[in-house]
Amino acid sequence: MPTVIEAQVRIPGGKNANRRIRKSGRIPAVIYGPGKQPMVVSVNPSEVKTILHSETGRNTIFSVNVDGSEQNNAMVKDYQLDPVHGNLIHADFLEIAMDRLLELTVNIEVVGEAEGVKLGGGIMDIVTRSIEVECLPSDIPESIKVDVSALKINDYIRVKNIQTDAKVKILTDPEIVVVTIVPPIKEEVPVEVAVEAAAEPEVIKKGKAVEEGAEEEKSKPSKSETK
Repeated sequence: MPTVIEAQVRIPGGKNANRRIRKSGRIPAVIYGPGKQPMVVSVNPSEVKTILHSETGRNTIFSVNVDGSEQNNAMVKDYQLDPVHGNLIHADFLEIAMDRLLELTVNIEVVGEAEGVKLGGGIMDIVTRSIEVECLPSDIPESIKVDVSALKINDYIRVKNIQTDAKVKILTDPEIVVVTIVPPIKEEVPVEVAVEAAAEPEVIKKGKAVEEGAEEEKSKPSKSETK
């Protein structure tokens, strides 16, 4: 059963009007779509949060009912959070047609254990965590899976190496690196230790020279003995 958000038409207003809406337990929102005038509404923030925290997140398709009348399918196009408390304070909904291609962002999901990590002690560096794709609303993937099992140290996967469903077209630059396996970090000798290690032989040499000098002084005859 598709998710439904119940919206109420509101009169556009300034900050004070928006504060009153939020104080009532709702948040201001805007619904817009191709060839349509934007519609200003208020919605329950918990319903929007449920969508954002779902597996498909912002790519979730849901239905919006405005004042009880069913509208087109929509997606969360954008949202704003309170910078202090992190509460949802505004949302933008984009109406979509199920037969029209969409351009959207899909997260990368790394699967498998890289050979370079498992056997070589390397470190996996995920350089790109999401890519842009184009597809119909019904073909939106939850994520783009990237298998790293065969990667050895210094190996990498570029966007052009990603395999996707034929219904999903990747728009991101094909040369962009998605994931790579970097060599293990070598432990460096602290500078102070290195300096001390280098200075220690010098100290020994100086001490030895002093001792040898003292022995020479002892072996020399005194002035009274030379007379």
